[in-house]
Amino acid sequence: MFTGIIEAVGVIEKIEEKGSNIDFTLTCPFTHELKIDQSLAHNGCCLTVVKIDGNQYVVTAINETLEKTNLGKWELGTVVNLERCMKMDGRLDGHIVQGHVDKTGEVVSIENKDGSYFITMSYESDGSFVTVPQGSITVNGISLTVAKSEDSQFSVAIIPYTWEFTNMKNLKKGDKVNLEFDIIGKYIARLIKKQNVN
Repeated sequence: MFTGIIEAVGVIEKIEEKGSNIDFTLTCPFTHELKIDQSLAHNGCCLTVVKIDGNQYVVTAINETLEKTNLGKWELGTVVNLERCMKMDGRLDGHIVQGHVDKTGEVVSIENKDGSYFITMSYESDGSFVTVPQGSITVNGISLTVAKSEDSQFSVAIIPYTWEFTNMKNLKKGDKVNLEFDIIGKYIARLIKKQNVN
């Protein structure tokens, strides 16, 4: 369980294909605090630490993860948003994030609003995933508030701090992003979809 509040960014140092899986080696500021079997969200995708060597650690992405996320597009030097799992004795500063990416979206536009940024993203919709104005959405692991919502498209406003300390500043029009929709919204959308079928 995560909150969508990014702790730090990591950098991809090595990419190694193993069958249909990929091992990613990363460095990050808190590598020395990690342990084997620990869950760590990478751009919002929960991966398990399988190896630690000095200031580097390794996670494995299986084929299913690669198909549902933007991890397969990572290259050497890619900057990744990182968050360790939530502590039960801490404040929930973002929203409830599972670290299970629902699908990828595409950056439609990025507008500089004199220091803040307004980013619009689109996604393929079958009615299972919805956004609402002032609702929650997770983009590359970042807990964000929906500023504008339309069918298969939404916009978020990014404050300067988030822009500076996450990989948001690296996004370009056409980039793929990992999306995790609000868990409550997903349950409601599914119930409505089932009722419409019956």
